[in-house]
Amino acid sequence: MILPLGDYRYEYRRAGAVIATEQARFDGNRIVGERRMADSSNRYHVDAELSAEGGIIRINLGYERGPFTRAAAYVASGDMLRGQVSAMVGRNEVAAKLGRFREIDADLMLMRALIIAHVRARGGLRWTGRVAVIDPATLVPASIKQSARPIDESGRKWIYEARMGDREQIEIDAEGTILRRRDDRGVETILMPGPPA
Repeated sequence: MILPLGDYRYEYRRAGAVIATEQARFDGNRIVGERRMADSSNRYHVDAELSAEGGIIRINLGYERGPFTRAAAYVASGDMLRGQVSAMVGRNEVAAKLGRFREIDADLMLMRALIIAHVRARGGLRWTGRVAVIDPATLVPASIKQSARPIDESGRKWIYEARMGDREQIEIDAEGTILRRRDDRGVETILMPGPPA
């Protein structure tokens, strides 16, 4: 299995204060997750279907902020991610080019863990490639160059560059679960023990 099966709960913290919580589940075939902001009713949720090889092939997303809602559905086909975004009464067809390894990042911790797991499985010490990155507020994808590399001999600490100049330090366990992430804006994301609340 490319990632450990089970439930995950993360807290996003800035200066020690919880700013968001994220709960997710991986059952081997799907990643289902939700992030809620601590100071508002904003909610972001993702339901992604994986292929037998562990790549995302279909993904549904939603964003809610008060009475405003937006939904999107995408399918990875060939070298493109295609789908539509619906908000209020409008609906737009959207597409983004997939990279060579067909990675998709929908801004959940399990998505980041999945990409690192793919890098580890390919045996590379450094990876740079195009990723179809879905913005959690607009739900619109863009093809963005990302990179990842381990920074210690154990392969447990990684530098991940989600955008040019936007670096994160990520700590994983031996199975590939992300234990902690810290970005250069001072936001720390921590895996919480026990079952989701």
